[in-house]
Amino acid sequence: METTSLKTLRFEPIQESQIPAILEIEKVSNTAPWSERSFRNELGHPHGIFLVAILQGEVVAYGGVWLVIDEAHVTTIAVSPDYRRQGIARRLMSELLVKAKAEGMVCSTLEVRASNEAAIKLYESFGYTIAATRKKYYPDNQEDAVVMWLYDLSSWEPPRL
Repeated sequence: METTSLKTLRFEPIQESQIPAILEIEKVSNTAPWSERSFRNELGHPHGIFLVAILQGEVVAYGGVWLVIDEAHVTTIAVSPDYRRQGIARRLMSELLVKAKAEGMVCSTLEVRASNEAAIKLYESFGYTIAATRKKYYPDNQEDAVVMWLYDLSSWEPPRL
């Protein structure tokens, strides 16, 4: 697919009407997909930030963080296959971290499949470092998870996009 102009890309909090589109992206993005109920739980989550990326009126990506004391725990991030490799995940991740920092979070963590080199590189570009491995973390295939930390979110600045 041709690179789409991202001029109209915007981010907004998840809405119930967007869950079907999110589930379609989830189904093709994750081998251990979240359930519809899991996404519904993000609606108005009092200690979370869950955003969808809208491009030309269409949900093309989503991501979320939970705010745990002073830590922003990235729970999920996915981009529709038709819109990957265009910088949408980078912009979405930046938006999530900016909002988490504004909420007073001082660090951030996440788990990512050990085989997901593209995601690991993306997170490293934001300042995350590999801290540990969780053996057999993913239930679908027993793949290891790489645990990554961004230790100083309070002085972090978003990368140039």
